Amino acid sequence: MKIAMISEHASPLAARDGLGGADGGGQNVFVAGLAAELGRQGHHVTVYTRRDDPALPGRVRLAPGVTVEHVPAGPAAEVPKDGLLGWMTDFARYLESRWSADPPDVAHAHFWMSGLAALQAAGWLTGTRLPVVQTYHALGAVKRRHQRDKDTSPPGRVGHERRIGCCAAAVIATCADETRELEAMGVPRGQITVVPCGVDLDRFTPDGPAERRGAAHRLVALSRLVERKGVDTMIEALADIPGTELVVAGGPAADALDADPEVRRLRRVAAEAGVADRVVFTGRRSRAQVPALLRSADLVVTLPWYEPFGMVPLEAMACGVPVVATGVGGHTDTVVDGETGALVQPRDPAGTAKTVNRLLADDARRARLGAAAARRARARYSWAGVARATTDVYAAAMARGEVRA
Repeated sequence: MKIAMISEHASPLAARDGLGGADGGGQNVFVAGLAAELGRQGHHVTVYTRRDDPALPGRVRLAPGVTVEHVPAGPAAEVPKDGLLGWMTDFARYLESRWSADPPDVAHAHFWMSGLAALQAAGWLTGTRLPVVQTYHALGAVKRRHQRDKDTSPPGRVGHERRIGCCAAAVIATCADETRELEAMGVPRGQITVVPCGVDLDRFTPDGPAERRGAAHRLVALSRLVERKGVDTMIEALADIPGTELVVAGGPAADALDADPEVRRLRRVAAEAGVADRVVFTGRRSRAQVPALLRSADLVVTLPWYEPFGMVPLEAMACGVPVVATGVGGHTDTVVDGETGALVQPRDPAGTAKTVNRLLADDARRARLGAAAARRARARYSWAGVARATTDVYAAAMARGEVRA
């Protein structure tokens, strides 16, 4: 197949450069991993992402069979994703011009604004039946429910998402919880197929080097440093978890940590909880550094208020490390409570501390959980399997025909 992927704010190239930026994280890794695997399986993929730096070349080879194309839409500078809506028509015009001359077999949009651009471009084409497949990665209704007046999404996001889901040839949800949210939003159930995110099973393995550590026990939180990720909950819980260090990886580069508002807030939380000497902020980590970091942990802890899918639990599981995660979103599909880790309530430091202490006190149980986690990751979440399931959705969308008005 000739596949066009649209990822307007999340470049797959960023997945090579580290984790933890304000708009960097799981979507970048997802698009990079899926595109690379589709290329390995013999498909031809072009990923269209917005040019955010004037020095970027027009086209970059990401992997065999995969090209990243930088789209001139808005200023060639970093812009928060919630500020990009006004440039999506320009993005769509660029796609239309490219696809008129060389149409793909299918377009796969990642995030709702990419869906707007892809549907516009496909609708403008003449003489071409171009199906658009949509993956949201996050839903406006969920974000609004949890962040309330801190939600910076453009007005009308939820309505746009509903129309995209009804007009696309197919919608891919990454977990069962997202399917329920989409149905509640008005997207027909018959439009939706669940295909999870994948994990690089060559990079993330139980065997391999691990970082050195100082304390008797180590917890690792790998995350973008934004409030809804719940890192403060883990810091507060640490007050009741003796003899244990917490390594927080993510956010800005190490030399910029002191200037970051969220890092300063989290350091205040640590000081107030009396655990500042046991919390280490490392800053952003490269993808190459992440497996050794995860393997160094007794437990990987991820405590967001909500999570559309969550790549970190999968990566930890693939490394054979048990996960303590909030029972939200994709976590309820990937982490099997009591079998591969433990699920806890969001914003519950006391409950989290109790769960972590119970696991830290039982080395044999942690070993069993970690082994089961590695088996589950390998059996269910390989990129090869995810790519095959995705191309099945593409084929069905192509058979159904073009975008519905």
